[in-house]
Amino acid sequence: MPQQSIFAPMGALALLTFVVMAAMYRTRVRAVKSGQVQVSDFSCGESGAVPGHVSIPNRNYMNLLELPTLFYAVCLMFAVADRVTPAALATAWAYVALRAIHSVIHLSTNNVMHRLTAFALSNVVLAALWIEFFVL
Repeated sequence: MPQQSIFAPMGALALLTFVVMAAMYRTRVRAVKSGQVQVSDFSCGESGAVPGHVSIPNRNYMNLLELPTLFYAVCLMFAVADRVTPAALATAWAYVALRAIHSVIHLSTNNVMHRLTAFALSNVVLAALWIEFFVL
């Protein structure tokens, strides 16, 4: 198996992060232009005046910059150690799929239980990837 194949799920997750970043920007600009918020409401993150539909894309974007750092690290470890296997690659893609599902839920229906399920499952899959690297 080509070791660089692990870069594909990494790239897919990075792409998702950029898509959510663009959605956050678009939502914020529309909110400012429509007078729902002031630019100053974003000077220190988000003020209490920012409505939920405007802050949700930002929260999802931040989610994609937090725990996924461990995903990028372990994927690089697999590549550097020349240990990318079909199982590791499948696990990496499962993580990306679950993070994408989490983002879709968060940015659409925002059903908390559905979102929590996708988030929790993605964390289990990420832990499995780390276990796979160090134990198997």
